[in-house]
Amino acid sequence: MAFDNTVTVIGNLTREPELKYTASGTAVCSFSVAWNRKDQNQEDVASFFDVTCWRELAEHSAESLNKGQRVIVYGRIEQETWEKDGEKRNKIKIVAEDVGASTRWATVGGVEKAEPKPLTKKYDRPEEPF
Repeated sequence: MAFDNTVTVIGNLTREPELKYTASGTAVCSFSVAWNRKDQNQEDVASFFDVTCWRELAEHSAESLNKGQRVIVYGRIEQETWEKDGEKRNKIKIVAEDVGASTRWATVGGVEKAEPKPLTKKYDRPEEPF
């Protein structure tokens, strides 16, 4: 039986991405994403998600993302379990497979648009030139 636990979360970064490297040199980046929704009483309810990125995605995310930026995170859900002071604890996190900036309410900087080049030939026919 196949089981797919993918999730997509759209929200704002609550802190700057933190890039670290494992002892073997693998990049790992962590950050948190928050999103708000309205409950049945029309009150805001915030949800927070810890996100982990690996390898090239980790390096690209750390370089490209900033606190407060709206992002789209696609990945899988993992549960971490540990014991603290004799008490068992757990936390759900997202291991990202892809992260991108959301352009719903803002533009993404850093990419310059090329100026359109004028046509060098004039065509007398109304059909396409190819």
